[in-house]
Amino acid sequence: MSTIADNLSALFQRIGSAAQAAGRDPASIQLLAVSKTKPAAAVREAYAAGVRDVGENYLQEALAKQLELADLPLTWHFIGPIQSNKTRAIAEHFDWVHSVDRLKIAQRLSEQRPANLPPLNLCLQVNVSGEASKSGCTPEALPALAAAVAALPGLKLRGLMAIPEPTEVRAAQDAAFARVRELQASLGLDLDTLSMGMSHDLESAIAQGATWVRIGTALFGARDYGQP
Repeated sequence: MSTIADNLSALFQRIGSAAQAAGRDPASIQLLAVSKTKPAAAVREAYAAGVRDVGENYLQEALAKQLELADLPLTWHFIGPIQSNKTRAIAEHFDWVHSVDRLKIAQRLSEQRPANLPPLNLCLQVNVSGEASKSGCTPEALPALAAAVAALPGLKLRGLMAIPEPTEVRAAQDAAFARVRELQASLGLDLDTLSMGMSHDLESAIAQGATWVRIGTALFGARDYGQP
């Protein structure tokens, strides 16, 4: 049975190979360890293996892990859907937010970011595949949203995040990720982040410019939804 350290080593090899194939520096691609439904002990094991950035989808689960892992210098990313009543805790306890898709949420994060903390790094989630079940703003709404969010204090707009419709067809993966990259370029803003690609499609995402790949299953194993 492979350990988290073994899985991480294999992932770094995948990222390195994908970067080489795309003519990119592997150092330009960062791994975000997605630990939803996994215990703090698994995150601690991942830290010992070299993980420094952790992504969480569920606020209460994340806050509990942050308390348990307060001795570790981890960078915490919120990557799940955001309700208005959760923005204060997110603004106070996270370094990055990848899943903003409404101006109201960005405004609340801006207002509630403590003044003693650096600006909250923020990505706008775009629903590039138009799936009704997915969060994210439409590509058509993105320019106005990005311009408004870029002007808010306490935030630093870094780029875009997307979760395209799952497919095993490489050409379809490439097309979706390329669309995200093109949308970001069309905004005309100084952005440096593309948060896209997961365990099953990270090679395609890297080929199209991903700077963060969000990895859960390939690092921690299948999720256990019996956990709180």
